[in-house]
Amino acid sequence: MEKFKVIIVEDVQLELKGTEQIFRSDIPEAEIIGTAQNESELWKLMRQDRPDLVLLDLGLGGSTTVGVDICRQLRDKYADLKILIFTGEILNERLWIEALSAGADGIILKTGNLLQRDDVQLVMNGRRLVFNEPILEKIMVRFRKSVLSEIQQDDALIDYDIDEYDERYLRHLALGYTKDMIANLKGMPFGAKSLEKRQTDLINRLFPGNERTGVNATRLVTRALQLHILDLDNLKADPE
Repeated sequence: MEKFKVIIVEDVQLELKGTEQIFRSDIPEAEIIGTAQNESELWKLMRQDRPDLVLLDLGLGGSTTVGVDICRQLRDKYADLKILIFTGEILNERLWIEALSAGADGIILKTGNLLQRDDVQLVMNGRRLVFNEPILEKIMVRFRKSVLSEIQQDDALIDYDIDEYDERYLRHLALGYTKDMIANLKGMPFGAKSLEKRQTDLINRLFPGNERTGVNATRLVTRALQLHILDLDNLKADPE
């Protein structure tokens, strides 16, 4: 790794000393040209010397939004600047997304394996979306859940012989559409009476014989969700 300049933004002195020690012992290529405890100190340092990397804590002065705002301003003013978040906000997933949307190149949580030379090197080499193990574990959990949900839905569509119009009908019923409203959707070739017949056919396919009596649209939609024909996280209406 080539030599580079870094500014550390951290308002807790003990954590700042620990971070500086990590750089001194594990990342000797880094020249710490300044440290800042707040936004005004950071901008003063930025005017004095341009760093290659800003290591930015999000929770400055007790506010988590300050760090995100600083990140956004840094990205707007310095397009080529590397911004690596180093934060103790280990459970605030929404904040992570906000920081990435603001232009951060990666997020390292102050837990687990902390700040590693390899992570810093990836960022300095131009890699985006650099995370340490705690975030990667959460990403994998969400990824597995998403893939399994897609597999279950694909299998259900095949097992219950659900075509495009069945899925569209069930999805819009789940969204509160009436049969007349669904019949008027763009590309829907069925009238309300035909949709009534389709609903009866769906009930026959999705419910065992002894459970079909008295099934209404609400029970039908609930059954479609239980069988993974519909994905509760992806219930969106078609363009009308």
